[in-house]
Amino acid sequence: MYLSTFQKIVYVTVALFFIGCGKKGSTDPGPSVSVSYVSQERTTSSSVFHFPVSLSAVSNKAVSVHYSTLAGTALATTDFIPVSGTLTIPAGQQQAFIDVTVTGDSTRKADQNFFVQLDNPQGCSLGTDKATGMIINANGLYFPVDNTGYNTSGNYPGYTLAWSDEFNTPGISTSTWSFETGNNNGWGNNELEYYTDRTQNAFVSAGNLVIEARAESFGGKNYTSARMVTKNRKNFKFGRIDIRAKMPKGRGIWPALWMLGSNIDAVGWPACGEMDILEMLGHEPNKIYGTMHWGNTVPSHSSKGNSYTLSTGSFDQQFHVYSLIWKQDDIRVLVDDQEYVHVTSVDVQGSNYPFNSDFFFIFNIAVGGNWPGSPDGTTVLPQRMVVDYVRVYQ
Repeated sequence: MYLSTFQKIVYVTVALFFIGCGKKGSTDPGPSVSVSYVSQERTTSSSVFHFPVSLSAVSNKAVSVHYSTLAGTALATTDFIPVSGTLTIPAGQQQAFIDVTVTGDSTRKADQNFFVQLDNPQGCSLGTDKATGMIINANGLYFPVDNTGYNTSGNYPGYTLAWSDEFNTPGISTSTWSFETGNNNGWGNNELEYYTDRTQNAFVSAGNLVIEARAESFGGKNYTSARMVTKNRKNFKFGRIDIRAKMPKGRGIWPALWMLGSNIDAVGWPACGEMDILEMLGHEPNKIYGTMHWGNTVPSHSSKGNSYTLSTGSFDQQFHVYSLIWKQDDIRVLVDDQEYVHVTSVDVQGSNYPFNSDFFFIFNIAVGGNWPGSPDGTTVLPQRMVVDYVRVYQ
C-alpha cells in the first residue's frame, strides 16, 4: 500500500511514542523504598537510632526520598530530637540510614515509641513508608518512689542497732545477699515464676531495693522475679527487726519478707523453722499475714499466725514498717508498731522449737502458686516490691 509522506510521519510519531512509554524512566516508577523498625535500649546519655532505608532493587541512578519524625508516646525534643530532610541513595547502592538521636534517661518506666515517615520519592516509589522507633525503658536502673508512709523511730529501750542494709550503695551488696534462681519445681508451692539474678528483676535505686516481677518468657516460664537471701552470708538470732517496704498488688502476686533457719540444709523444712514477717496476696492489697511454721518432718507441719487489715488504703500505696520482736521462746509480729501475732514455745508442742537458733532473710515476689492462685486478666505487670531498709536491733 502506498503511503503519503504525511501518513509516514504520523505512523513514525505514534511508534516512537509507544516505544518511549515502554522505556524505564518514563512509566517505570523504579524500585520501591522502605524504612525499617528499630528497637533499642535507652542509655543514660544520648544514643542514635539508625533507621535502615532500603530499595527493593539496585537502581542505576540516584534516588531520593523525603523523611520526617513524628511523636508517639515518646515526645519530640524531650525523648528524641526531631529531624527532617531528604535522603539520597546513590546509584548502585541499595541502602542508606536515617539517624535519630534519643535523649539519655535511666528511669525505669513504660517503653515509648516515635515514628519516621517517608514521602515524596524521586526515582522510586513508596513501599513501607512509616517505621516505629521503640525506646526500651524497662531496664533503667532509676525508679522514682514516693517515700510517704510510716517510719519507726529506731529508739527502742534496751536495743542498739546491730546491723542494717539501707540500700544506699550503687548495687546490691554481694557480701550480704545472693540470689536463688530458677523455678525449683515451683518451690514447693506450684509457683509460676523463674527467679533470676538480673537487674531486670532486682536492683538498687535512690536508696531503695526494688524487686520486680515481670510477664516475660524466660527459662521455660512465663514470669520472672527475684528471690534474695542472706544465707551463708548474714545469720541472725534474736532482736528486733524492722523492714520498711511498699508492696506490689494484683491477683497471683505474692510478696514475702521472711526468714528460714540456717540449718535448713541439715534438717530440712519445716524442722528448720520459718518466720514470715510479712506475706501478702495481691488480690487483697489491704491485708497482710504474719506466720510461724515448724514441724519435725514433712508433712508434719504446724503453724500459728494471724492477718492484719488496714482500715483505709492498701499496702501498695505507702511504705509501712513490718517488724519482728524475737526473744528466747517468744516471737511477736508487728506492722507500724501494732502487734498482731504472738507465738511462744508453749505453742510448739510435739515438735522441737526451732526459733532459738540462727536464721537468714529471704525477700521475694512469687507469681502464682497454691495460695494466691494464678494471675488473670486483671493482673497488671510488672509489679514491684520496694524496700527502704532492713534493720536489726539487739
